[in-house]
Amino acid sequence: MRKRSHRCGPWNSLRTRDRLRSKKKNLATTKKLVKQAPQKAASKSKAASGEPTPAQPKETTPEFIASLALVLVTGLFIITFVVQAFTIPTSSMENTLLIGDHVFVDRVLLAPATKWVSGLIPYREPHRGDVFVFLSPSTPGLYVVKRIIGLPGDRIHLVNGAVYRNGEKLNEPYLFSPPEGDYNAYRDEFPKVSPSDDLNTTPEWRAELPQFVKDGDLVVPPNNIFAMGDHRNVSLDSRYWGFVPLENVIGRPMFIYWSFVTPRDEYERQSIGDRISWAFNIVLHFLSQTRWSRMFHVVH
Repeated sequence: MRKRSHRCGPWNSLRTRDRLRSKKKNLATTKKLVKQAPQKAASKSKAASGEPTPAQPKETTPEFIASLALVLVTGLFIITFVVQAFTIPTSSMENTLLIGDHVFVDRVLLAPATKWVSGLIPYREPHRGDVFVFLSPSTPGLYVVKRIIGLPGDRIHLVNGAVYRNGEKLNEPYLFSPPEGDYNAYRDEFPKVSPSDDLNTTPEWRAELPQFVKDGDLVVPPNNIFAMGDHRNVSLDSRYWGFVPLENVIGRPMFIYWSFVTPRDEYERQSIGDRISWAFNIVLHFLSQTRWSRMFHVVH
């Protein structure tokens, strides 16, 4: 009998070819996955083999202290030289700023320009109408906030409480409207009336004021600012203690970050007992007495 040949037919050849193609495709896919995610593939391989995955190294105590020190130093630098927080203690700037408003003050914008960073920081000179914070020229160490009314060379006078600068009456929509009949000759007709007629003026200003008055106007001297509050009837300002030297300028308020209903005389209570009592009052009434509508209000 004739033996049957064991040569593969066409069907067997196709099946063999498909198996080879499938193996090549699977191999290429495996290589691609390993190339794209080597760490993931390695971790799966170790998990499958039962090998433990190494833990991430923990931050040491010296590293933690160094990180904390860096944060503190950076924050201290910012609040000392860049931004500073202030609380409004009096009503002299109503309604622009209320008692109990807490503001962030930009200490860079109005600072004297430094040559080596002048191209990086937007320094500028004080402008008329700017609200600004400065060291009081009459009370050492006291921070005051007012509005710039006159710059060097400006001629200032008041008629019935209205301010005239260089012969033109100022349009001041930010002013707090005083009650009718509230009139004070020295305050409202400055500098026409002698400062000796008002007890709120400082002795130094009473002696210096006449030398700056020319033809009924107060002339602002070089390197000085004439400042007034927005609530003119209660504001003790340049009418009472004189000009603000440019070197006394601290900065410009940017915005109100928190506002809390505060009594008018709270800033006068400085004893430890008063401060502790006030702190408890804030905690108890934080939600009900916070002026939420003034939060993040930009100061103009």
